[in-house]
Amino acid sequence: MANTSSAKKATRKIEARTEINGARRSRVRTFVRKVEEALASGDKTAAAAALTAAEPELMRAVSKGVMHKNTVARKVSRLASRVRALGA
Repeated sequence: MANTSSAKKATRKIEARTEINGARRSRVRTFVRKVEEALASGDKTAAAAALTAAEPELMRAVSKGVMHKNTVARKVSRLASRVRALGA
């Protein structure tokens, strides 16, 4: 248990940040899931549109410190290659 006032404040900040980061992570997962669903249905235009919508959301997660930039770069790359392969 925190004893000092600064430790108590840090605990409050951590709880608030955890809640916000969880919401951001959930939002990113939703956007990625929409791309996955479009890929599963085989609709290239819907998949491309979903990827276009998901990419800025993923990058926002990086800028907010929720996800690592290399992780997001890898995810975007893999999704983009799957969208490209869908048309071939």
